[in-house]
Amino acid sequence: MRVLVTGVAGFIGSAVARAEWERGNEVVGIDCFADYYPRAIKENNIQPLRSVSRFRFVEQNLLHADLDDLLARVDVVYHQAAQAGVRASWGRDFQIYTANNVLATQVLLEACKGRKLRFVYASSSSVYGDTQRLPMTEEHPTAPVSPYGVSKLAGEHLARLYWANYGLPTVSLRYFTVYGPGQRPDMAFHRLIKAMLRGEEFVLYGDGNQTRDFTFISDAVAANLEAADRGQAGAVYNIGGGSRVALNEVIALLEKIIGKAARIRHAETQKGDVRHTYADTTAARRDLDYEPRVGLEQGLRSEVEWLRSVILPMKL
Repeated sequence: MRVLVTGVAGFIGSAVARAEWERGNEVVGIDCFADYYPRAIKENNIQPLRSVSRFRFVEQNLLHADLDDLLARVDVVYHQAAQAGVRASWGRDFQIYTANNVLATQVLLEACKGRKLRFVYASSSSVYGDTQRLPMTEEHPTAPVSPYGVSKLAGEHLARLYWANYGLPTVSLRYFTVYGPGQRPDMAFHRLIKAMLRGEEFVLYGDGNQTRDFTFISDAVAANLEAADRGQAGAVYNIGGGSRVALNEVIALLEKIIGKAARIRHAETQKGDVRHTYADTTAARRDLDYEPRVGLEQGLRSEVEWLRSVILPMKL
């Protein structure tokens, strides 16, 4: 097969691209290297693919790309490209999110209609907003509490309407806090581990009793491949790690793994942050044969080693 991965230099996009290449498929990747975080990290993500056959890289924004060329003979589109970040999505910067998350998704879907391909859209648990009804099922009301969440939900609606109106087989995956080697530097685990390794202070927003359903990167990648292979057209699936853990528990676990105490400074909860997330993955288990395989301690050890051996030497 030939697959197109948008946002191919990002955390999840690069991992999906590597997995498809390892399955023997041809991979076309596009990324505009948005300046949300250092380009060096993104270059490192795709470095293993740069020198191999069956991989073509295009550095361009989707809004300006030749989509007919990118989609030629493509069987699957993994739409991972997006402007990330809940806390950065407020104010005037929201126009970046509407362009990169909403308009770019619509333009790509429009170019895909009428083609014989499958479309996998990267959504987020942020679409649910702040709720006490746990675990969250796909039928749970969507009420985002951040502009970022609004933009991801808009992408879901666009994917669904292109299925309903044009028969384009789309599948949306709602990721629950994906972590592991390659994780974005703005995410909590990355910032916390780096601070601990350097002996620096970590700013924890809130009391640390907020909980998240943490999902290891290889499990998120497996969900993408299965969604492309067997996902129900028009469906939405929760992709979670299978356990609900408080941030204070994560800090204690990292202190055990790294062998030193974390230096924590508490700050007020940020606008757009939710108190709890917990995924009901019944639908993904049924339709995608999805099964989280990497536990939190194992996954954290992998991320610690990656940060120690790859990121810290970059001095970013």
